[in-house]
Amino acid sequence: MSRMPLQSLHNFVVAARLGNLTRAAESMNLTVSALSHQMRQLEERLGYPLLLRQARGVRLTPEGQRLLEQVGPHLDAIGEAFQPFAARHDRVLTVSAVPSMASNWLVPRLGQFVAAYPQIEINLESTERLTDFERQLQVDAALRVGAGQWPGVTAEPLFDDWLVPMASPALVARMGGVEATALSQWPLLGDPDGEWQRWFALTGETAPSRYVAMLNDSESHHRAALDGIGVALGRVTRAQLLLQSGQLIALSPHRLKTRWSHWLVYPARSATHQGFLAFREWVMAQAKAHAATM
Repeated sequence: MSRMPLQSLHNFVVAARLGNLTRAAESMNLTVSALSHQMRQLEERLGYPLLLRQARGVRLTPEGQRLLEQVGPHLDAIGEAFQPFAARHDRVLTVSAVPSMASNWLVPRLGQFVAAYPQIEINLESTERLTDFERQLQVDAALRVGAGQWPGVTAEPLFDDWLVPMASPALVARMGGVEATALSQWPLLGDPDGEWQRWFALTGETAPSRYVAMLNDSESHHRAALDGIGVALGRVTRAQLLLQSGQLIALSPHRLKTRWSHWLVYPARSATHQGFLAFREWVMAQAKAHAATM
């Protein structure tokens, strides 16, 4: 038998999975008649029917079911393999960021970028995983937290971050007010990095002997503080919206610089990407303005 037409097989898989030629044709920007013609040609080529036309769609014949089971996974694998090699366009930009940075800092500002550059389609990948630019060719840039030392990429500083004790209004009321009791007497939410030790060294107070709970990420700290469980030594950037809205209250005018800073990271290929260059200029301006408020 001569080589099978991959496009017809792909269209068959889509139609078989949807069970409806009209919806399948619409999903592939085809007319129903064109899709029907392709299916008939495929059936003639194979020598047996694949789809039974019914009043409300199509049903697979036993041969069609076997073909779907044999061909479908392979076509899915081909699609996944080609995903990183999708054509890149200057008007399509993909940026990766950790979820907390994306939701608390980037997304609230993103409307300004969209308004300034309506011709650019921006895709935001919110993930905890570190982007591998050599394998994830569709990603143009990332917002990372660290020391700025990542091999094979350009890392440009955006801004430092700062820590401050913060608590819910309910806990502040329960403790009699912000200045009623020494901070070491409040229920504190501990962290495995020893940031509270650095804080009490900064303020000259004595650190407590125990914490009400130990939490290993900033989102959990902020969530527990919101629920009134204890005081979080929270990151100002990630908790800024909560502080501005009054859902959390800063308990001290002091600030403690975090060990890591925020960076814009990108591979060499992005240096000629017009969409990225526009985003880089915009995000640098946003970072400068944010740093000025800190």
